[in-house]
Amino acid sequence: MAVIHYTIATEAEKYADFRRVLWTGEKTQLVIMTIPPGGEIGEEVHEDIDQILTFVSGTGEAKVGGATKKVAQGDLVVVPAGTKHNFVNVGPNPLVLYTVYGPPEHADKAVHKTKEEADELEEAGKDEPPTSD
Repeated sequence: MAVIHYTIATEAEKYADFRRVLWTGEKTQLVIMTIPPGGEIGEEVHEDIDQILTFVSGTGEAKVGGATKKVAQGDLVVVPAGTKHNFVNVGPNPLVLYTVYGPPEHADKAVHKTKEEADELEEAGKDEPPTSD
């Protein structure tokens, strides 16, 4: 098996897409995201998925389980499965991050240019993670 390698901060900064799946394994998934100024991921709960988010650039607010914390470059936030959360860009520049889902949350190799596109595909059932069945 080849080594799967990313210079993750460089990779995350390379794209302006709202969401881009970089890698999907059987038990985890690596995704990069760019939230525009004034934008947000949107309040959500992943019932059976843990999520770890690491911030590459920009400034934001992490709203997790009813608590709010400022986030910036180098910060990491853990969202345990079943926890309501949202991440909001409160700065003048894009909020760039990478996140690891366990198990995968999105379709392999999915690219969503905007939050609106991501929401439409999710609602239409076109952003489903691979199954191991």
